[in-house]
Amino acid sequence: MRVLLIGANGFIGRFVADRLLADPAVQLTALGRGDDADVRFDLATGSPGALTRFLDAVHPGVVVNCAGATRGGARDLTRHNTVAVATVCEALRRSGCGARLVQIGCGSEYGPSQPGSSTAEDAVPRPGGPYGVSKLAATELVLGSGLDAVVLRVFSPAGPGTPAGSPLGRLAEAMRRAMQSGDGELKLGGLGVQRDFVDVRDVARAVHAASLSAAQGVINIGSGRAVRLRDAAAVLARVAGYGGALHELDAPPVPLRSALGHPRADSEHPVPVAYPYPDGCGSWQQADVRTARDRLGWRPRINLEESLADIWMEAACRI
Repeated sequence: MRVLLIGANGFIGRFVADRLLADPAVQLTALGRGDDADVRFDLATGSPGALTRFLDAVHPGVVVNCAGATRGGARDLTRHNTVAVATVCEALRRSGCGARLVQIGCGSEYGPSQPGSSTAEDAVPRPGGPYGVSKLAATELVLGSGLDAVVLRVFSPAGPGTPAGSPLGRLAEAMRRAMQSGDGELKLGGLGVQRDFVDVRDVARAVHAASLSAAQGVINIGSGRAVRLRDAAAVLARVAGYGGALHELDAPPVPLRSALGHPRADSEHPVPVAYPYPDGCGSWQQADVRTARDRLGWRPRINLEESLADIWMEAACRI
């Protein structure tokens, strides 16, 4: 099976590449903006015609799109998350390769949900921010394209390679700084939200399964269990061996660019709290993952403690 992977250098894409390369039946070609891609191509600026010519030359059986942006203004997010996917869909429609498309979506497309509930694929999406809007628009383009396509709505990916700017990444960095400076307490804000964390290696397994399946439409990929961020902080402290006290701070909402944790703070410089959680999904999100089990034969295997241990290992090695 010849697979074209777009976005192989991203957080999810790197693990998808590793998973596909481990399958001896897969011939993998990576397309991206970096110098180490097999073929350099920028989806946000490249034309569908140019991509069509490449598809006809390589003739993949599956195209996996892990490319996209998680940060930036609405214009940049639209360009990288929506326009780019429109380019992929149009190129596949024009091409004679007949490839199947596996698109990486996100749980942010759903927006806020009722605490205690599990969000299934038939929920009406109401994204709470420009990122979720841009990803939902991409999903709608894929679903309306007429292609053999599946969208994997990944909830909150975690594990090795977690971006330092993500909530779990910032949490690990704050703990590293506290341990490095010998602080006996760590003051953190914005820990009340609950999210469905799924290990990025389990996400890669889901992509592999989706590539081999005939499933179409939207499929949730998550752990099926919401975890409060303060509980994740406690687990991280345990795996890191941090013996200090964790103090959660309450403060009025501030801009989302504020950091999650600050090892040193005083009453004259209150620690800002990043609220709401940057994905625009409010205080709670939990995936209903029965469709992934039934249609892909997929279940998550890696627990959050292992994911956090890997996040901590990378943070601890940072100079």
